[in-house]
Amino acid sequence: MEWMLAEALLSQSRDPRALLAALCRGEASAERVEALRFLLQRLEAEAAHGGGGGGPAGALPEAAREVAAGFLVPLLRGPCGRSGDGPGRCVLRAAGAALRSCARLAGAPPLAAALAEAALRELRAAGRRAPGAEAAAAVELLAAVGPCLRPREDGPLLERVARAAVALALGGDEDAAELAAGWLLPELSRGGGAALRAVWEALAAPGPGRLGPRLLALSALAERLLAGPGVEPAADARRCVHFWRTVQAGLGHADDALTRKRARYLLQRALEVSAQPGADCTCAPPERSGPSLFWWSEKKKDELLKFWENYILIMETLEGNQIHLIKPVLPKLNNLFEYAVSKENGCWLFHPSWHLCIYKRMFESENKILTKEGVIHFLELYETKVLPFSPEFSEFITGPLMDALSESSLYSRSPGQLIGSGSPLGLKLQKFLVTYVSLLPEEIKSSFLLEFIQKMAKRHWCAVPILFLSRALASVPRCKALGVEGLLALRDVIQCTMITHQILLRGAAQCYLLQTAMNLVDVEKVSLSDVSAFLMSLRQEESLGRGTLLWTELCDWLCVNESYFRQSSNCTSVGLHETSLNAYVKNLVQEYVKSPAWETGENCVMPDWFEAKLIALMVLLAVDVEGMKTQYSEKQRTQNVLRTFLDPLLDALMKFGTNAYVPLPKTDRCLQLLLKLLHMCMSKGPRTQDDEVFTLLQDFVMSTTESISEFILRRLTLNELTSVADLDRCRLYLTVLTELINLHVKVGWKSSNPIWRVVAPLKNASIRHLQEMDSRQELTLGSQIQRVVSMAVLAAVCGAVDQRPELQLDSLGAGPLERFLSSLQLNHVLQKPHAEERGSFSEDSASSQGWGKIVAQYTHDQWVCLSFLLKKYHTLIPTTERDALEPLLPAVQMPARTLKSALEALAVLPSNQVLPVFHCMKILVPKLLTSCESLCIESFDVAWKIISSLSNTQLIFWPNLKAFVQFVFDNKILTLAAKIKGQAYFKIKEIMYKIIEMSAVKTGVFNILISHCCQSWVASASDASQGSLLSAKNYSELVLEACVFGTVFRRDQRLIQDVQTFVENLGHDCAANVIMENTKREDCYVRICAVKFLYLLDGSNMSHKLFVEDLAIKLLDKDASLSESRTCYVNSLQHRVKNRIWQTLLVLFPRFDQNFMNGIIDKIFQAGFINNQASIKYFIEWIIILILHKFPQFLPKFWDCFSYGEEKPKTSVCTFLAVLSHLEVITEDIPEKKLILKQALVTALQWCLSHNFSVRLYALVALKKVWILCQAWRVEDSDALTSVVESILHQVESVHGAGNARRNWQRIQEHFFFATFHPLKDYCLETIFYILPRLSGLIEDEWIAISKFAKYTDIPLDAGFQWYLSQTQLGELKPGDWSQQDIGSNSGRTDDQLEWTDVQKKIIPWKNNIPDLDLELMFQDRAAKLGKSLSRLIVVASLINKPTNLGGLCRTCEVFGASVLVLGNLQCVSDKQFQHLSVSAEQWLPLVEVKPSQLIDYLQQKKAEGYTIIGVEQTTKSVDLIQYHFPEKSLLLLGNEREGIPANLIQQLDVCVEIPQQGIVRSLNVHVSGALLIWEYTRQQLLGHRDSRHEVVPYLR
Repeated sequence: MEWMLAEALLSQSRDPRALLAALCRGEASAERVEALRFLLQRLEAEAAHGGGGGGPAGALPEAAREVAAGFLVPLLRGPCGRSGDGPGRCVLRAAGAALRSCARLAGAPPLAAALAEAALRELRAAGRRAPGAEAAAAVELLAAVGPCLRPREDGPLLERVARAAVALALGGDEDAAELAAGWLLPELSRGGGAALRAVWEALAAPGPGRLGPRLLALSALAERLLAGPGVEPAADARRCVHFWRTVQAGLGHADDALTRKRARYLLQRALEVSAQPGADCTCAPPERSGPSLFWWSEKKKDELLKFWENYILIMETLEGNQIHLIKPVLPKLNNLFEYAVSKENGCWLFHPSWHLCIYKRMFESENKILTKEGVIHFLELYETKVLPFSPEFSEFITGPLMDALSESSLYSRSPGQLIGSGSPLGLKLQKFLVTYVSLLPEEIKSSFLLEFIQKMAKRHWCAVPILFLSRALASVPRCKALGVEGLLALRDVIQCTMITHQILLRGAAQCYLLQTAMNLVDVEKVSLSDVSAFLMSLRQEESLGRGTLLWTELCDWLCVNESYFRQSSNCTSVGLHETSLNAYVKNLVQEYVKSPAWETGENCVMPDWFEAKLIALMVLLAVDVEGMKTQYSEKQRTQNVLRTFLDPLLDALMKFGTNAYVPLPKTDRCLQLLLKLLHMCMSKGPRTQDDEVFTLLQDFVMSTTESISEFILRRLTLNELTSVADLDRCRLYLTVLTELINLHVKVGWKSSNPIWRVVAPLKNASIRHLQEMDSRQELTLGSQIQRVVSMAVLAAVCGAVDQRPELQLDSLGAGPLERFLSSLQLNHVLQKPHAEERGSFSEDSASSQGWGKIVAQYTHDQWVCLSFLLKKYHTLIPTTERDALEPLLPAVQMPARTLKSALEALAVLPSNQVLPVFHCMKILVPKLLTSCESLCIESFDVAWKIISSLSNTQLIFWPNLKAFVQFVFDNKILTLAAKIKGQAYFKIKEIMYKIIEMSAVKTGVFNILISHCCQSWVASASDASQGSLLSAKNYSELVLEACVFGTVFRRDQRLIQDVQTFVENLGHDCAANVIMENTKREDCYVRICAVKFLYLLDGSNMSHKLFVEDLAIKLLDKDASLSESRTCYVNSLQHRVKNRIWQTLLVLFPRFDQNFMNGIIDKIFQAGFINNQASIKYFIEWIIILILHKFPQFLPKFWDCFSYGEEKPKTSVCTFLAVLSHLEVITEDIPEKKLILKQALVTALQWCLSHNFSVRLYALVALKKVWILCQAWRVEDSDALTSVVESILHQVESVHGAGNARRNWQRIQEHFFFATFHPLKDYCLETIFYILPRLSGLIEDEWIAISKFAKYTDIPLDAGFQWYLSQTQLGELKPGDWSQQDIGSNSGRTDDQLEWTDVQKKIIPWKNNIPDLDLELMFQDRAAKLGKSLSRLIVVASLINKPTNLGGLCRTCEVFGASVLVLGNLQCVSDKQFQHLSVSAEQWLPLVEVKPSQLIDYLQQKKAEGYTIIGVEQTTKSVDLIQYHFPEKSLLLLGNEREGIPANLIQQLDVCVEIPQQGIVRSLNVHVSGALLIWEYTRQQLLGHRDSRHEVVPYLR
């Protein structure tokens, strides 16, 4: 057709110049440019055959130059070239092809070279600016003239063009890069071998560049770079290492499916070429020794084909991202390793990087289940295989594998695995690392472990991954692998653990990292100084605690290796050359106690605590190491060693009291070291009672008490603390004083004690200073600091007296102290010093916390003193201020004024300083609740605002919450508020519900509240009075909420709890469990607390009985409301709450009497009719059995339940039939059983005839059990039914075959509730809260192990603790419900199978991936980017109305490569039904809108373009589909769903095709009809192409 158009133009005039000039005039439309291209190509063909093209000599070359310069080049650079739409791009392509013809026709001088030079200049100019349309025009220009460049004459220019094109393709903006890679480079490669070689050399050179454009360029050049045996070696991409590295990077590229698709295409193309005869090749070996990245040998063809067939199958299956498709393919990955390793010499035959590409693709999948499968499969490699060492494996482990291991969700438990049993992936990681490191060559082991640890330190980890990685490292066998650098890397990893909020997991990770250091550090490469610095990175309060197993392991490690440590590089002093631990520690203490020369002056800043911590730690380690060296304990030896270490410190401390000129830094450092020694020496381990080191240290310290106390007294009372920095010293002195008091109280308080002589002067001097300051007019910095110091001293004295009654001496009796404290000006704001003093303050401000914090601390200390005063004289506090006529102690006897001051303090104090105010309010509010209720309510509100604002501040939230709960929910306040029933009562309940609401997002909040209330109620319950639980009865909602409390955790929260349980289960093996106290903040402890409280109640106590009955009624009402609200789904929150309700009712049941049961029995039976989940049904059935056993008088009501009406669910009778099956237990204490047995027999027989299968099964079980009882008791009236009953039972027992009926009958008889469960013997907490939830299939979150009841000691154990435990075999059964499928029947992992005979494989037509560059096939940008090869089939669906049919048809057209789908309205693609059926096919298929009214014109237009119009319709002249042969250019017209194709359109058809039918229905769905014809067209076209091309290797079809 194109040739005919050119001939028609030439027939009008033989002057090409005139013709070309005519075509170049006017608008540059697509048709005009196409016509120009056709004409130039026709003239070029004539010139090639010597025709000359007509016209005068030289006219044609000149005309070609004029067309190029005057029309085509400006067109490429003009607005049309800037258009990015489809028509504009078609014009560019046509203009480029025309320009190429002009270049060939122009002759000398060469036009192509000149245009190429100009385009390169434009490209460079565009690169200096923002690349855009100018770059695109230059690319089009180069693509047009590049193939015309001559290899010899234009060789340098060709190389420059190739380099520029590659640079633009790899480094340009996205549009220019795609244009250069997908269009310019292929066009350049058409210029012959030299051009191809130039492009390949530029493209194959290693360098920067994006992966996607590089693969696009390689894909576009694949036909030439991978062309088989005849290709020059320099242009054979198979021999290039960089080519294969690019392909591998593309295969594992996670972000872009198109990039992966191109990489797979290149691999498959290379394999197809290699499979041809004579195509042997070997890629140049990589930098390291080992196999080539790619090689091919005709001799190994079968093995190679098998390997690559499996490899490509795995990579293509991974694209599906569906685990059910991928798991059956994973065994083939095992086969790849078998093929890849030589059986003769154990070396790699295939480069291992190919295998790692598969794992990388799995690791980076957006499907986390697939990622987990990939990680587990990789970790299991060395369990069954012995793989040769490969550096790539080590790099992969420290790279992609570790990146994948950072995802916390991978460590979740497997289905069916118990909570706390550990992460399967974590355990596999541990085993893998141990095996892999053991197999590493010794020269590689050190570098690998160092790199592994350094990689851990370079990223932020969540708590779970860092824990299991650290645990895996700690399991590596001992080896000398790490030096100083490794120790530093481990220290950095420890710092990474500090960012996690889960303290227990953080501590456990630190323990494992310390074990790693002991296992892997080469002591000859590190010094004791390095070790001590590393130990200081651990937190002693979380991991390295004295007395733990870890401490013992560390001491043992130091003991064994102390003579092998490297000498420290900074050892210059005499004696430091010794490497023994004792010498090192002795020198540390000596150097530390010396006063540094640079720290002089009275105003120097207090030293940092780091050095004191380090020396205290090393001293205690050295002492314990020395103790290990002797077989038996030698106290004298330990005393001598400790004395040797501490002599410098003790000597210095002894001089404090007598030498007033000891340098201040020295005193600070000595007291810091003293404190750290005392704190660290307090053992947390099992040997607390007989720790001789602590006893010796205590004796040494007490010997210095007099000197230290005199020094502290002098410093605190003689106005020596006058700077801001001195406030830190004041806190140091008071802390030391408190510790000394504690030590002396512990050994026995004596009147001659030196501490006794210090406390009274401290108190008196502080009072005197404060009184003097009040009378001073002039305010200086020193005076204000002394005021703060004096108040801090008073607070410390009051705190010590409050905690230690032994200090209640006559000198501290009621007198000046109490009167002074009572008359304090509360919340007094310290004014800043005068202007002349501010300079000194500003100098100290850098090391201080600011004047505001100083004032806050002063106010805090005031309230500490007042709290002591109120607690001591709480009996003097009046209920109203009128009661106090002349207040001797105003703060005590004027409580309303004091409470108002407390509210003012809460408004100004920071949240970390409010505890003493809460303590005061706790004492004051009960006294004022009656007379000043509004003031008390305001106290509640202000305090709650502080608590609610602290929910994200971990360190101060929990202490403040505990103090708040003790204040607001004090038993006195609760009792008074309930008695008054005023606004305070409702405010308390409002706060109660707010706390419960907060606990849903912050685990552990409700625990504080319920624990406090239950403990206070237990204390009141011990009172013999009948009204002891009236307070609890008024707040029974709190216990109700506690009984049913528990949120549905998110997966990440559940994972954290699982791992914490795992760590706790390690017990003493993990030091973090010993050091850190279990906070018991899990939700289950709320219910445990409530249950233990309820069990302690006495049913004979009337107040207890009323409380229990009120709670039971509320529980039943809550269950009824939940049943009415919505459907109860398995393991939903509603299911769990209902389950907890009936668990609590079972606990309360022994306290129910008959009178109470009369009121609730109907509600319990009514609950049996509700359609509940299995676990709830078991509890309801259980409690009904217990009721009927204890109260047989309710049996008539029970029989009535079998006579329900139609309004009840038919299957609800199963609940009562299950109860009936336990008739033996029910009638256990009934003397006359025969009437009951007869009634039960008739009832069971009646329901054996039910139409419902489940009802019949339950009735048969009941019938069998009742019949056994009847026979045992010889019920005479049952003889008439003997034949009927035995016939029924015989029939059900003798059912033949293996159908569902027989299988379900066997299951229900073996089910635990009918076969093993005994309602009386199994009645215990373990069955209620652990065994039954487990056996009924309830989620593990609801299983409360009985050990947790024992661990929870806030509520004391009762005398009947044994009632908690199950005494039967029920707990040994495995879960399984007869009505559900058997668990475990098909539980084997799919990848445990050696080989699957067949696997699912999606069709991926890789041969169609080459971007088609023909001009006529340019459709939508998406399809072009995808590189799809589209057919010439057009499908017209304008007559179809239903979105479902259109969506399915769109998917079919895309799958089979139709060129266009024509729709009546493009808006239908946004319809949800359309999108559900199309599954995104509309994004990859060109869509055109042609309304039904426009169809005739559209069909005529396509007919003119050469298309055959085919109607899918049954007509008198229709052709059978089997017999019809589709032309290449076919248009299918589909009819309407109802009317088919209208008569007026049938007249426009060239042919009608009908589908042959064999059935009675006369037609198919329009989508199905269209799909059949589209497939038949595709099949015929594929057969035609296949016959015309060479035979393809079978495995690549």
